Amino acid sequence: MADGESSSSSSNNAAAAAASPAAGGSSSLRPSSSSSSSLNSSASSSSSLSAVLRSRATLHDFPLVATSFAVVLCAAIAASSNVYLWINLCMAVGAYVTALLLIPATQGLFEKAELAGYDLNKVERCKIPEGLGVIAASVYLVIMFMYIPLHLESWLAGEEKARSYEKLLEFVSALLAICCMVFLGFADDVLDLKWRHKLLLPTIASLPLLMVYFITYGGTNVIVPLPLRGLLGVSVNLGFIYYIYMSMLAVFCTNAVNILAGINGVEAGQSLVIGLSILTHNFIQMQSDDSKYKADHELCAQILMPFVAVTAALLYHNWFPSKVFVGDTFCYFAGMTFAVVGILGHFSKTVLLFFMPQIFNFVYSLPQLFRFIPCPRHRLPKLNPQTKLLGNSYATFSMAEIGTIGRIIVKILKTFRLADVQDENPSEVKLSNMTIINFVLLFTGPTHEKRLANHIMLIQVACSCLALLIRYPLAKVFFEVVE
Repeated sequence: MADGESSSSSSNNAAAAAASPAAGGSSSLRPSSSSSSSLNSSASSSSSLSAVLRSRATLHDFPLVATSFAVVLCAAIAASSNVYLWINLCMAVGAYVTALLLIPATQGLFEKAELAGYDLNKVERCKIPEGLGVIAASVYLVIMFMYIPLHLESWLAGEEKARSYEKLLEFVSALLAICCMVFLGFADDVLDLKWRHKLLLPTIASLPLLMVYFITYGGTNVIVPLPLRGLLGVSVNLGFIYYIYMSMLAVFCTNAVNILAGINGVEAGQSLVIGLSILTHNFIQMQSDDSKYKADHELCAQILMPFVAVTAALLYHNWFPSKVFVGDTFCYFAGMTFAVVGILGHFSKTVLLFFMPQIFNFVYSLPQLFRFIPCPRHRLPKLNPQTKLLGNSYATFSMAEIGTIGRIIVKILKTFRLADVQDENPSEVKLSNMTIINFVLLFTGPTHEKRLANHIMLIQVACSCLALLIRYPLAKVFFEVVE
């Protein structure tokens, strides 16, 4: 992935380093006072939840709609099952309120530590604190740790004690993997780790979870679709390859959220939609008569409901105009959470269906990621200061420097209009950067940042609906039984 997209929203660590003024109250979006007094002012103003909501919410905002849907969905899940999901839901509400108030209250700490950057998609270049995803992740982990003793009696007093102990082990291993990624993500925000490290870290963090999977479940069989059974049989045992696949799932999920970035609210917004989509899948599966299968999805719902809550709170402050940037910490946190529920719930392939926009973004970006076409540090859209609209950003190069494969790719992109190619002068070719955000701008033209963010969210929602359609009605074409 491009290093220029490794930070939150549209300002990365690199952007902050390039600008390099000292962080202070006068250069941030906060009131013109010192960092400590700003923190005290934020803390006092945040004491009223209604004041925070009034300052950010409008009836036309995506965060308000998504949060409302999240409340309804989580309540439906809790109502359909046992009392512990109700407890989890109540704690998720507490996590939402806590994160909503704590994020603005801690902005001054990040500014004081110079963890701040410039929003490159705004005419007024004010410093904005970044890495606030660590606050949402910390609230999530505290809530989940508090949830363990509340549910411990149920796990230890289950009729099938061995299975109950397995569930406790799975739950703790999930939190361990998520906690590892939060720590590594914050290290990335502070140290600006290299691209190769971003691939290695999720692999290491997933190891405890894979060991627990091996001990408690260990299944590596894959059901073969009906048209291929004459060739491969009913199922195929992938053995060790399946564990490599699950490890790569963690790598993909964390980095896929990370590279679909560049405008306010996109990282948190896509994560909220994916989280709600997986919860919808869990709700459907919890209607199963198979108690073991139902328990797996209840466990996933218990992991996801507090995640959706803190993500909704973070999105409130990260939505346009962003007051905070989420940082790599949140991207790693979100990606690992999705990978965890996919592995523990045994529906990793379904999780990938909900990542269709991220898969498209990754595949579309491959020519630049593998340097067949030059990849600039920042691939976010370009702001027109006069109109305050976002348009395509471009990579500039000569045809002679990109090699044969690069020239073939440029020709394909131009022929099928998959990118804006300006090649009248072979020594100075301009190609619109290959991200899904720039791809959308090919069709919409110059667009306001908030409207563009809504377009991306609409694509994510539409793909989630398509994923559920594929997972249920269409899956019957390829399998006899669709659970």
